Amino acid sequence: MRRLLVLLLMIASCVCASAQIRNRLGVGNELYLKYANGRIRQFDESNIMLADSIYRYGVHKSDSRIRMLALSLELPPRFIRNDTVRVNEIVAELKSMSDYNARMREFYFLTMHDYCNMLILAGRISDAMLEARAMSSFAARTGSNLGQMYAHRVIGLIQSYRSNAELAISNFKQAAEYSVRAKEEQELPVIYNLIAREYIKLGKYDEVEHYCSMAEEFQDFYPSLRVKTLLTKVYLYDAQGKNDDFNEAYQDLVHNPLYRSQTDRDTRLMIEICWLRSSGRLQEALAKSDSLASDKERFGQKHLIYAVGNDYLNAYRQLNGLMGTKDSIYIAVQNEDMAILDAELNNARLRLEAQRLKSQQEISIMFGFILLFMLVTVVILFSQWTLEKNLDNLRDRNRRELEARNAYRKALDSKELENEMKTRILQNRQNKDLI
Repeated sequence: MRRLLVLLLMIASCVCASAQIRNRLGVGNELYLKYANGRIRQFDESNIMLADSIYRYGVHKSDSRIRMLALSLELPPRFIRNDTVRVNEIVAELKSMSDYNARMREFYFLTMHDYCNMLILAGRISDAMLEARAMSSFAARTGSNLGQMYAHRVIGLIQSYRSNAELAISNFKQAAEYSVRAKEEQELPVIYNLIAREYIKLGKYDEVEHYCSMAEEFQDFYPSLRVKTLLTKVYLYDAQGKNDDFNEAYQDLVHNPLYRSQTDRDTRLMIEICWLRSSGRLQEALAKSDSLASDKERFGQKHLIYAVGNDYLNAYRQLNGLMGTKDSIYIAVQNEDMAILDAELNNARLRLEAQRLKSQQEISIMFGFILLFMLVTVVILFSQWTLEKNLDNLRDRNRRELEARNAYRKALDSKELENEMKTRILQNRQNKDLI
């Protein structure tokens, strides 16, 4: 099982290696060269130690870009080790750094694309779908066309795994549109090949040739893409039964100097089986088929080989085996769908609960403001009433004082008048006595 996973994961490295080797984070050239050398042997155990040294250097420099670089390098070998705890820690830390700046966001999307590919090839479809949707939501929130491009590529691969070719094509085409918007045209030929291979499943061979020709336009700039396009053509001509075209494409492919470095063992084995079958070397093709790691591919190839050799009984048996594996995949897909739905419902429930708590908090705050307003109003009204009462008391006291003052003055005036009258009477008497 471990060997199978390693072989399958090599496919993902071929798909995304060209994008990953770019120095998106803008770290020092010497450091990035170390990373790039490690990236070439993406799943090598030695990358764990290399990543650790880079991470410690990033901590020393207080540079989150360097730490993110190290984590992306550590993730693939940890995944192959099935070190779930550490993988989850790496992914969580990558997510925590994803929104620091635009460069780190780009690198995060790219690393998560690789991680989702690993999940798909390991059969963890629900996990891959949840990560892809989270990536798409984050990309929408931040306005990242690059993030949307990688998210739709992952969803397309998931639909391809589920044998939903039309849905896969739809998502791959959206990925191509986002690639142009993001000015990441170097991703287009990879996406075009993915689209072409889905059209092979639908038997729409004109569309396959159209997308192959579009991918070939980039070959002068990216020589490794020649291998991917030749692979697609080999699959196309085999599906069409065009043996001469198949043999020509096969010879071009296997003699390409990048063939072995750009393909995994099972892919090369499949291509060789197709060539042996088309050449009439059926027993050799059957023997090679036993070495295929995938049950689905093994039953499928044996079914074709027996059918070409007119051994319809064995062809029927292999077809039954193929249908059994497809049924198993279908059941697994249904279980994955239920797991995704359950997770999404749980997330929705958590969001509703958070919204309810937020609403309660907002209501509490509003109620507090209302109480505070009422309290302030009461205080103001009470203060105003007290002030008016004090003013009334003051006016009343002033009135009484004024009345008392007036009465006193009136009394004084009466006394003075009385004294004046007495003085006059006395003077009159004195005057009479003198006369």
